[in-house]
Parts: sequence; structure tokens; C-alpha cells
Amino acid sequence: MDATKEYKELHNSDTQNCFACSPSNKFGLQMKLFTDEEAVYSWLSVPNHMGGWQNIVHGGIVSTILDEIMGWAGLYLLKKVTLTNSMTVDFIKALHVGERLRAEGRVIDYNGDRKVSVEGLLYNEKNELCAKSKGDFTALSPKLAKRIGMMTDDHIREFFEPLINQ
Repeated sequence: MDATKEYKELHNSDTQNCFACSPSNKFGLQMKLFTDEEAVYSWLSVPNHMGGWQNIVHGGIVSTILDEIMGWAGLYLLKKVTLTNSMTVDFIKALHVGERLRAEGRVIDYNGDRKVSVEGLLYNEKNELCAKSKGDFTALSPKLAKRIGMMTDDHIREFFEPLINQ
């Protein structure tokens, strides 16, 4: 964590089962999310059972972390429900299980309607950039997310409203 910045932890509900961020999914990453109002961050360690060869973090897990941090960047910074349309990942340097990682997500372009471009960055504990991603997301209002069956009134009330009203 950068000691010169102030970070606020983002509200997350334990009533959902997201593999990446749910605090109640004992098999998941349990990412805690923070913001400085310019980006969304997570500091995490990947457990051994999510490794690939020789204690290297599996590429699918790296992609999951980047997808999650980008989705939360759109969700919190734009106050919209965001869905991944596509993403590219550049694997620059191996990440190791058990190592303290920092993920960062930023909105890089938003047309004010539905199209959002987001970037994700993943650093090792030496502050070396190890993976980066660019994603194209769709931004939805909670009302539209409810209409298409993605959210219920309870989910909007318990998860989305507390998050955007922080």
C-alpha cells in the first residue's frame, strides 16, 4: 500500500458467491477492494491450490484477478453494473503463489452510454509489473440489470446501493 495515499475499503456483500471477491467463498480469492477515488485496488496472495507449474500462479487465476479489478473499477468509479465483453491479457513476468500482489483497475474511456474501456495491472511484491489487461465492458444501470435478470431488488439494496453511496 502506498503510505502517501488514503484508501477506502469498498463495501462488499457476503450474500454473493463470486469466486474472485466474495468474502464467504472459502474456495475463492476473497479479494478485498479499496479505492483512492481514481482507481480500485486489491492486495492479495494467491493460495497454493491455485498454482500452476512450480508455484507459479495459474494464468487463468491471473486473468480472473485482472477481470475482477477491472469490473470493480467500472462498478465503483462509474456507479454502473459492468459486464466483460472482451479482454486481453499480457503476461509479462511470472507471479508466485503466496506472494503479496497488488492489482489496480482504472477506467480509461467511457462514452457516457454503455461502452467502457478499462485497464488492469498486476504487480508482484517487488513492485514489478507482471501482467496487464485491457477490457471492453458494458455498463448497465441497476434497473436494466434487474430487468434482464442479473440482479434482484434485494441484491441492489444489499450490494449495489451501499457501494455507490459510500
